Parts: sequence; structure tokens; C-alpha cells
Amino acid sequence: MSSMIAYCGINCSECPAYIATQTNDDNERKKVAEMWAKQYNPNLTAKDINCDGCITSSTKVFSWCNECPIRKCGKEKSVNNCAYCVEYAACDKLATFFKMAPKAKDTLDNIRKGKSR
Repeated sequence: MSSMIAYCGINCSECPAYIATQTNDDNERKKVAEMWAKQYNPNLTAKDINCDGCITSSTKVFSWCNECPIRKCGKEKSVNNCAYCVEYAACDKLATFFKMAPKAKDTLDNIRKGKSR
């Protein structure tokens, strides 16, 4: 699988929901649902674990991604991901998210510097 970087900088290609979907692995969907249900939402089931990635035009996107303000903004601005946004450095949505996901910030920073596309 090739690398797919979400608007926020998460590598969709490494996301367990994305991997389970791309490999059509129902056992993996169940494992991901159980893990994420404990961490985030007790109502998740294996049926919820279907995602073709944040930047896809597919309707198969993990439920949270449909609500994500970063994804919504990126789609509205028609950028490949937030690294390509002119407001990147001043974005409050990203600043808050990066506190939870510093690796995502590193990914987007590297894209902005031209090290990765």
C-alpha cells in the first residue's frame, strides 16, 4: 500500500481501520473496534471499521472522520492535506490536534519542507 497522508498529518496507510478495510479482514475490524471502543467510544462495532482514508472521495470513511473539523476545512480549501494550506502555521484546529498527535505535526512539517510528498 502506498502512503496516504490525511489532512491532519496522520498516515492513513498505517491506521488499523484503513488496513482492515483495504485487506477486507473482518477479524482485524473486530480487534480495532474492541480496542477503539475501550479508548474512545463504547458503541463501536466491527461494522464501524470501514475506511478508505481521509482524503478519499469514497463514502467509506470512519465515522469520526465525517465529523472532523480539520478534514472538513481541508476539503473546503481543496488542499492535498494541511501542509499545503496557506494558513497552516496559524491554524488553531491543528495546534490543538498536534498536542495529541505530535507525529502528525512532524509529517506535515516535513511535507512543507519538501522532504516528503
